[in-house]
Amino acid sequence: MPADPMPADPVAAEPMTAEPAPRPLTRIQKRNIDAILEAALEVFSAQGFRGATLDQIATAAGLSKPNLLYYFPSKEAIHLELLNSLLDDWLAPLREMRATGEPRDEIMRYMRRKLEMSRAMPRESRLFANEILQGAPRMAGTLAVDLKALVDDKAAIIRGWAAAGKIAPVDPHHLLFSIWALTQHYADFDVQVRAVLGPGHDPFAEAEPFLDTLFERLLRP
Repeated sequence: MPADPMPADPVAAEPMTAEPAPRPLTRIQKRNIDAILEAALEVFSAQGFRGATLDQIATAAGLSKPNLLYYFPSKEAIHLELLNSLLDDWLAPLREMRATGEPRDEIMRYMRRKLEMSRAMPRESRLFANEILQGAPRMAGTLAVDLKALVDDKAAIIRGWAAAGKIAPVDPHHLLFSIWALTQHYADFDVQVRAVLGPGHDPFAEAEPFLDTLFERLLRP
């Protein structure tokens, strides 16, 4: 007599159901999240991560602390959200550097974009600088993987331009480091720059022709 067939596994027989899609944010929720991130940017850029508190951020956002914690579970979560969105914006000009473009134009355009971002986004620049000065505890992996891959890719392009005699033979990594340093300085050390220059000066407007001359001479073959 043939054996009875094995009963079907009731768990395996159940159809797979997709997890429900997250509900879209309401207008009020979007407004509150934007208010929290804007307030956090102000507080973190002024106080640093260690000096900032959830109470300060909630007060600046016009929300109660429990209301803030409804959207973000911790100070670390808010800080990481800001850093991730900032890094995307910060790297966009470098991503736009084209191997097919005229080499000096591409590099000079990148330098000017970085200077303009320092003018328009000083708090974001200081937020990023504070994270780096603290040893990048929340971004070390991103810097070592995503940032390094992008910089290495653009460095290879710059190295190729130099090898072809289109620009002077410069170390591409240190060229990019110098662009970062010479543009973000005007955001990160704004108080010092303005104190030394005195009233009646626009540091960014005055910096652009100087940096144009500096990098044009550096890159000239």
